[in-house]
Amino acid sequence: MTLPTTSIAATLSEAIKADMPSLMALYRDLHANPELSMQETRTPSKLAPELKKLGFTVTQKVGKTGVVAVMKNGPGPVLMLRADMDALPVVEQTGLPFASKVRAVARSGVETGVMHACGHDTHMSAFIGAARRLAAMKDQWSGTLVMILQPGEETGEGAKAMLDDGLYTRFPKPSHVLAFHDAAALPAGVIGVTPGYALANVDSVDISVRGVGGHGAYPHTTRDPIVLASRIVTTLQTLVSRENDPANPAVVTVGSFQAGAKHNIISDEAKLQLTVRSYTPEVRKLLLDGIRRIARGEAIAAGIPDDRMPVVTIREAEYTPATYNTEKLSNRALELFTQHFGQQRAIKTPAVMGGEDFSRYWLADKSIESLIFWVGGTPLDKWKAAGGNPQKLPSLHSPFWAPEADTVIATATEALTLAALDVLKKG
Repeated sequence: MTLPTTSIAATLSEAIKADMPSLMALYRDLHANPELSMQETRTPSKLAPELKKLGFTVTQKVGKTGVVAVMKNGPGPVLMLRADMDALPVVEQTGLPFASKVRAVARSGVETGVMHACGHDTHMSAFIGAARRLAAMKDQWSGTLVMILQPGEETGEGAKAMLDDGLYTRFPKPSHVLAFHDAAALPAGVIGVTPGYALANVDSVDISVRGVGGHGAYPHTTRDPIVLASRIVTTLQTLVSRENDPANPAVVTVGSFQAGAKHNIISDEAKLQLTVRSYTPEVRKLLLDGIRRIARGEAIAAGIPDDRMPVVTIREAEYTPATYNTEKLSNRALELFTQHFGQQRAIKTPAVMGGEDFSRYWLADKSIESLIFWVGGTPLDKWKAAGGNPQKLPSLHSPFWAPEADTVIATATEALTLAALDVLKKG
């Protein structure tokens, strides 16, 4: 494979620089007007006309609110570029002049602030930037470009919704899929590529721990579900520390423990909520099977009758499968980005335990070459002040997350365009 010529790369950089005022205006508008998962209506209505003006054939309402834009430009591969549209139920505290003041009703029925606290506004802006460059450079590539705006990434349902709505049958099926995500754990403008497993399986698990309630002064007449649930919580820790191979990463976190309502009442139920993370199907099975076994085993040891055994519910509808970056495309992209941006700005990064439903595009057909890469967003002065320690800085999903948006958007636009030109290069 050959790198685009130096003149092409220089022209690309100049074109992106000239386009940045427009892209930043778009970014500020998107940031100030976020929408919750699967409620995205204004966002696709704003961006679809942009794609139509560039010459794409555009279809809206794919997977409820998704957008699919197709540009056929001769024979060659089919490349799909994806950006996610949804925001989070977070009250913004960045202090930005264009900070979100939007409020909406979440699925829980609770009214909440809404914020692009995960940077999807930078994703969409760079997506439009890359669309503009590729439309303007049609003489330099051959193939089919499919660009999709996906809903519901934060809830793990948008990719599946688009696939179920015929993404791979109603539209050209991709041979390559590509996306990026802004990163709080990298300085602004640094690109991270993770070949192989890059993001985790994410499972949400509920455990209803049932006991026999009664008066707190007479515990011997009860079967205390709080004590039982506490034993379940501590024993669950052995799944990672004693049952899983340490060479295979795994996480079992109990994020919520709810029980009781008064000092002197032993309740008859305690409720646990867990997040469970893994990379491989084998480790996922070990953890989920182990949770069921431990819950039942501790209940038996506590003398709970059979008809009051804990109820373990794995929320399959909310499951996000692990994201796998195929070796060929990942290594090629890292080589390409290193040659173009330099070794200081293109690095190999370790896998993380976050989740991304971008994974589903490859899982739907494993012959596809797939890659999602990182673009750092933490301003360099803040990165240096923190000594390069991300734990001292706002993270993704923080109400204080304010990436250096111009650097993220310019870098990502250039990287997406370069990678696309490489995949779709002429004979």
